[in-house]
Amino acid sequence: MLVANQPYRTLWPHTDGRSVEIIDQRQLPHRFAILRLAHADAVATAIRDMALRGAPLIGAAGAYGLALALQADAGDTALQQAQAMLLATRPTAVNLRWGLQRIADHVRPLPPPQRAAAAWQEAAAIADEDVALNRAIGEHGKPLIETIWQAKQRPVQILTHCNAGWLATVDWGTALAPVYAAHDAGIPLHVWVDETRPRNQGASLTAWELGQHGVPHTLIADNTGGHLMQHGRVDLVIVGSDRTTRNGDVCNKIGTYLKALAAADNGVPFYVGLPSPTIDWQLADGRQIPIEERNADEVLYISGLDRNGELREVLLAPPGTAVLNPGFDVTPARLVTGLITERGVCPASEAGLLRLFPERRTTP
Repeated sequence: MLVANQPYRTLWPHTDGRSVEIIDQRQLPHRFAILRLAHADAVATAIRDMALRGAPLIGAAGAYGLALALQADAGDTALQQAQAMLLATRPTAVNLRWGLQRIADHVRPLPPPQRAAAAWQEAAAIADEDVALNRAIGEHGKPLIETIWQAKQRPVQILTHCNAGWLATVDWGTALAPVYAAHDAGIPLHVWVDETRPRNQGASLTAWELGQHGVPHTLIADNTGGHLMQHGRVDLVIVGSDRTTRNGDVCNKIGTYLKALAAADNGVPFYVGLPSPTIDWQLADGRQIPIEERNADEVLYISGLDRNGELREVLLAPPGTAVLNPGFDVTPARLVTGLITERGVCPASEAGLLRLFPERRTTP
């Protein structure tokens, strides 16, 4: 996608073939900075500290991280240790487990001297596949937006939560892929952008990337969405997913469940955009998903530019205030109108998913 009219991915291999570069999302929207990661520990830190985030991007980054680990030591023990170390960085998003396992399965049958090169090639393939999957999500989701526009003959009003755009993936995004596809096709639309406390990914990332691409949008406080739905100002909600279970339950950024409840109460369609690596076929329902508990400082402090243009961090609550900070919640399948995948749109149910992915019928 575009940054100052120049195309970028969120992650790409350095020309030296021994490191990767990423857009450091901690610096956005105030600074555009590129961070070079030369070893597995650096990738783990980048994932843990959210220099890069978003389930699909974490999966691709984890794959590259394991490839970098194998450049240092390609033995079986080192492979196992690096895989465990990277997996521990973020427990909720299933794409990380998937990307690491794919690399490990690919290289384990090979003799150690061949593993690093093979892992590097496979990580590159994972990144390219992510771009293709998300582009396909955009094409399958675009008709949902086009149908509303044809019926109402005015810009389609779309609400999204957190950041499920191209910054959450290698490119294109999940929830925002249909938005970009529709916008690029000339379909008039407007996006309501939840600020998404406590890390403000909507305010910092979604608003920034939509602005870079020229998509009309308005930033709103997290509690505004229900009000807008009550007054008929939202036609469609599209969010992403960090893990979707076999029955169609969707785990996403904290606050998604409340948007789904408001959408159901007001008859607003609620869709989830996700690539198939985000589907956890091993879990029957969302109650089994581990929910990441994040640092209290994310709630206690907020950072931004002051009126003099200086980047500052300020305390919001009384010192010593106790904090609970779960990173995600689970939206039950019954509140989800449909899942937008690279193979099409389906009901949020096991039957719906298996219709698109029949090869998974035998998955334990």
